[in-house]
Amino acid sequence: MNMNRKTFLENLSLLAGASLLASPTVASALGGKKSKMKLGMVTYLWGKDWDVPTLIQNCTTAGIGGAELRVEHAHGVMPNLSAAERQEVKKRFADSPVKLVGLGTNQQYDYPDQEQLRKSIERTKEFIRLSADVGGSGVKVKPNQLHKGVPVEKTLEQIGRSLDELAKYAADFGQQLRLEVHGNETQELPNIKTIMDHAPNRNATVCWNSNKQDLNGKGLEYNFNLVKNRLGDTCHVREFNDPNYPFQQLMDLLAGADYKGWVLLECHTNPPDKIASLIEQRQLFEKMVK
Repeated sequence: MNMNRKTFLENLSLLAGASLLASPTVASALGGKKSKMKLGMVTYLWGKDWDVPTLIQNCTTAGIGGAELRVEHAHGVMPNLSAAERQEVKKRFADSPVKLVGLGTNQQYDYPDQEQLRKSIERTKEFIRLSADVGGSGVKVKPNQLHKGVPVEKTLEQIGRSLDELAKYAADFGQQLRLEVHGNETQELPNIKTIMDHAPNRNATVCWNSNKQDLNGKGLEYNFNLVKNRLGDTCHVREFNDPNYPFQQLMDLLAGADYKGWVLLECHTNPPDKIASLIEQRQLFEKMVK
């Protein structure tokens, strides 16, 4: 009984300490638990000119834990890599503290031309196999737009059905399919929800993209709730000190949804010292999710 009482008091003390240390935002949303979100980067602009060794070195220096590699950039991680080259990429990341989160592609499924659509689907399968070979966990794709003369519902259904097919294929390779909230009109969250309704396979997921359109209609929380049950392992953000987007609110919403995935910096500015800027963004992230 004495041991039980002692254990009880120790646990009570720990809970009291946690309540004092926890922030009133994220920690409260998690019931006092520390967020399991992880910070990484997308090599869209920052990192687009870095080869794999440089990317790993710079992320390590800045304390950035993961990277989504934008294809067709200087890293050269493309389907034309040989088996030996794929193994070399995988080994470089495995031997470092930086996680290869996946590949960011420009593949899209809105084409009215069905031959073009099929080519994009097959190309996506090449990237899925590549991501599996280099140690990634998923592939990012796009919706990407609506077309004049084509009913909106038809395009959204076509995108969703394509995602469903690819999600099943990706699952066989241990990969997640991630639809970026992107494109003129298709980035509206009600449209993304409709797309996902046509992709029932749960391996088809949403990659939040921190667009200004997230604030449209009934606002950020309403739009977030439309897709929160389909969020994948990646979420794209801009610079956290951008005053035009409520990033603290987004972090709180992610925390409230018990999000455990990667928050990936997809920065759009061009600072002279990107490593210093990555460090600054990491520090801002740590304050928001502490």
